[in-house]
Amino acid sequence: MAIEDLISSVPTGLWIGGEERQAASTFNVLDPSDDQVLATVADATAADAVAALDAACAVQAEWAATAPRKRGEILRSVFEKITENADDIAALMTLEMGKVLAESKGEVTYGAEFFRWFSEEAVRIAGRYTPAPAGAGRILVTKQAVGPCYAITPWNFPLAMGTRKMGPAFAAGCTMIVKPAQETPLTMLLLAKLMDEAGLPKGVLSVLPTTSPGEVTTALIDDGRLRKLTFTGSTGVGKSLVKQSADKLLRTSMELGGNAPFIVFDDADVDAAVDGAILAKMRNGGEACTAANRFHVANAVREEFTEKLVKRMSEFNLGKGIDPASTLGPLINSKQVSTVTELVSDAVSRGATVAVGGVAPGGPGNFYPATVLTDVPADARILKEEVFGPVAPITGFDTEDDGVAAANDTEYGLAAYVYTRSLDRALRVAEGIESGMVGINRGVISDAAAPFGGIKESGFGREGGSEGIEEYLDTKYIALTR
Repeated sequence: MAIEDLISSVPTGLWIGGEERQAASTFNVLDPSDDQVLATVADATAADAVAALDAACAVQAEWAATAPRKRGEILRSVFEKITENADDIAALMTLEMGKVLAESKGEVTYGAEFFRWFSEEAVRIAGRYTPAPAGAGRILVTKQAVGPCYAITPWNFPLAMGTRKMGPAFAAGCTMIVKPAQETPLTMLLLAKLMDEAGLPKGVLSVLPTTSPGEVTTALIDDGRLRKLTFTGSTGVGKSLVKQSADKLLRTSMELGGNAPFIVFDDADVDAAVDGAILAKMRNGGEACTAANRFHVANAVREEFTEKLVKRMSEFNLGKGIDPASTLGPLINSKQVSTVTELVSDAVSRGATVAVGGVAPGGPGNFYPATVLTDVPADARILKEEVFGPVAPITGFDTEDDGVAAANDTEYGLAAYVYTRSLDRALRVAEGIESGMVGINRGVISDAAAPFGGIKESGFGREGGSEGIEEYLDTKYIALTR
């Protein structure tokens, strides 16, 4: 489909109760490769948020009472609808977020999988029936839908960060309001339209693009009818939302910032480690909470690893994501370019060396090249802060304990990567690393069938796997007389 036709096929109003509605004001969505306007979309207000919650509450009981098999079949239909429209969704995502087409196509496959996975989990919501220990009665435990949910999703994965929340919510019988990031609302609006075509009942999903997230969020959190808040984004914002939600004691799940270590031990297959490093660092152009943020490499293999990583990073072709020749697209906006530039400059000022890249090309668009920093000192900010860009800072270590200590030297605990040929070491280190997820000899760990989430200041709660649906279920105990 031509770009103009693709953009024109996307709803640009608010999506409330399964219908497109106009708003009092609008805002522009920009192409990060040249900052040109892609589309103008409706700008939701607090009043619109209440209207969306009205729609969710109106159908909540009916949706929760819908047979699990029926809910699962609808989710399966959504999976098929996304798959049928994969090329268009990927192109739209690339246009508004910037990632190259291959990355967008990968996200469509990954994002759709949450609907297929949870279509199967919908019929496996379990409880238990047991005798009371005293023998006087029976204990019946059942699970019920939490109720209306509010999901706040980020710009870096415009499809998958929504489907990872919607899949389990809908499978559990919950309705949901989604607030996509201001930078990338088009993918979620197109998804809402496709879900409606796939048979999702009216009111089960609403989508509220907005430039006033505080007002919209406050209106929903303060309304006693909302029962669940799920957020993916920065740790700072997540902390504020948890505090704000406390007055209503909302169920919350928080998928927050990361500072993933990538540890290469002296017995590792260096070529495999470099392959994994490229995947872990450069997926999504480095704009991922699971991206390898710092590379701790055993000094015995550090020179070899660095030389090979520099060669691979120098081969990335920077350009517009929609261009098939590009292998690295722009960052999301000029602010992110400034952040990456500042972190690299800080490291260099403290003694780090730029082995490749390191300078934004300037000109139109928000581009930053694939970059490797060597001899990065321990006090460099880039080892402490989430870079969210295509920069790989490398440091060395001598002993296993040193490597684990370096990996754990952060307030974050989302993902970690370990390369070693020793199974004993792999298990020992994986257990010792303070992280919710650990990849052993692999650079991509996300899987719809696995629980995704972190510890420490990377948040709480899990998305995906059999654990993911529990976030949207309340446990009810029924005492039965014998």
